[in-house]
Amino acid sequence: MFDFFRTKPKKYTDLKAEEFKTGMTAKDAVIIDVRTAGEFQSEKIKGARNIDLMGKGFQAQLMNLPKEKKYYIYCRSGNRSGQACDVMADMGFEQTFNLQGGVMRWPFELV
Repeated sequence: MFDFFRTKPKKYTDLKAEEFKTGMTAKDAVIIDVRTAGEFQSEKIKGARNIDLMGKGFQAQLMNLPKEKKYYIYCRSGNRSGQACDVMADMGFEQTFNLQGGVMRWPFELV
């Protein structure tokens, strides 16, 4: 009758920090930080571009991205980046990867 506990299957892959770091070095990899501009300015993973999940025009900015690339998405804790991966999957992006635990669990250098 009701499907309160039914979860939607994920259309993206959660990666631990080590796997994320290895993957983001691929030629066709794009690193996206979905935190606010302020959070992004304070510290970020080297090479990341900022597209704020909560900002105006988030989906419009995604529409300009090539769908054949691999997208490595992160935020502070992994929650917003998981939501961003869902949005991207719904838009036809097939290779999206979420950093488990976000930058809070990133053991490597931030810039």
